[in-house]
Amino acid sequence: MKATAALVAAALSVVNLSARANDNEAIAKAQAAATKWLAQIDGTRYGPSWDEAAALFKAAVTKSDWEKSMAAVRAPLGALKVRTLKSGNFMRTLPGAPDGAYVVIQYETTFANKASAVETVTPMLDKDGAWRISGYYIR
Repeated sequence: MKATAALVAAALSVVNLSARANDNEAIAKAQAAATKWLAQIDGTRYGPSWDEAAALFKAAVTKSDWEKSMAAVRAPLGALKVRTLKSGNFMRTLPGAPDGAYVVIQYETTFANKASAVETVTPMLDKDGAWRISGYYIR
């Protein structure tokens, strides 16, 4: 009986390690997608950032509204000075979004006109298997 319990515990440990490895791989891929996408935002290429966003993102905001919103919110902050990864968490569910694979990434960011901000970027695994941005917020 003890041997069976030990085998079950060992099997669960392997499953947990495997799941964490998969989560870590997803986080790394999502962070790479976020870095590439943020470079467009930093370069004021708001239209192309919308073009490369997730289908969920595009369904929530039109390209024109996105460009206007970014010009109104992001442009006044000025040039990026420093962006440091604060956290990245793999999630299967998010409020107001369909179940899926998401990574919620937060950065501590300094802009020319704002010394301290937190950017939250949420890549998701899109239907075609690519990580694309489904949300972006600056606080």
